[in-house]
Amino acid sequence: MTERQGEKSELIEKVIKVTRVAKVVKGGRRFSFSALVVVGDGRSRVGYGLGKANEVTEAIRKGIERATKNMKPVVIVDNRTIPHQVQGRYGAAKLNIKPGAPGNGVIAAGAVRAVMEAAGIHDISVKSLGSQNPHNTIKATLDALYSLKSHEEIAQRRGVPVERLTEHLHATA
Repeated sequence: MTERQGEKSELIEKVIKVTRVAKVVKGGRRFSFSALVVVGDGRSRVGYGLGKANEVTEAIRKGIERATKNMKPVVIVDNRTIPHQVQGRYGAAKLNIKPGAPGNGVIAAGAVRAVMEAAGIHDISVKSLGSQNPHNTIKATLDALYSLKSHEEIAQRRGVPVERLTEHLHATA
């Protein structure tokens, strides 16, 4: 239990969107809140959560709790970027994600930027096509990141040495 408490303090928590939801009842409107949250450890683990409650702080707390439970590992190369280009899709949200050169930075907007920063990805380029809805863009981003394969995994599947896959990376650097 002590390790978990220490681990929680170093997590990166980003609140993406807080929405006020109204329910019409006999006496008027009842307001509640939903909070979309992304949590990462900055070292290739990231997840998202949606918290709903009658108060904003409680909704955020629930979102963070769900996001930490949903954290999964992401393949990162050189502690800064992803190994290859990938596309993510969820609903009407489509994303093209490309690895970035050293020093490029995170070229992404809104919810996608928060996911990349929480995962610990520093050099990446993302083009969002279709829906800009933060719920769907986060799900599309995580769909793409979770589907990444490492160079070793790809080389093993193809039956070729890793050097053959990565020789074009060293030629351009």
